[in-house]
Amino acid sequence: MPVESLVIFVYVLYSSVFDRKYVGIAAELEKRLGEHNAGKTKSTKAFVPWKIVYHESYTSYEEARKREKYLKSAAGRRFLKTKLNLDP
Repeated sequence: MPVESLVIFVYVLYSSVFDRKYVGIAAELEKRLGEHNAGKTKSTKAFVPWKIVYHESYTSYEEARKREKYLKSAAGRRFLKTKLNLDP
């Protein structure tokens, strides 16, 4: 029986209403977006609606977590600013 490979997503959400970004990690990307937009996440519920503007996939949680931490750093924020070019 084949073993299902684990895919972990590092994602960036954007709220155009509030011009805010949020970086997170999840195994089920669309489900997680739904949770953010339903107000189930304390840090994002005040800024709904959110949309996914960027994501990357990883096969190990450790690598995904490392990338998430990078994207939350000053260098990662600069990378996202040039990569995304978001308009409010």
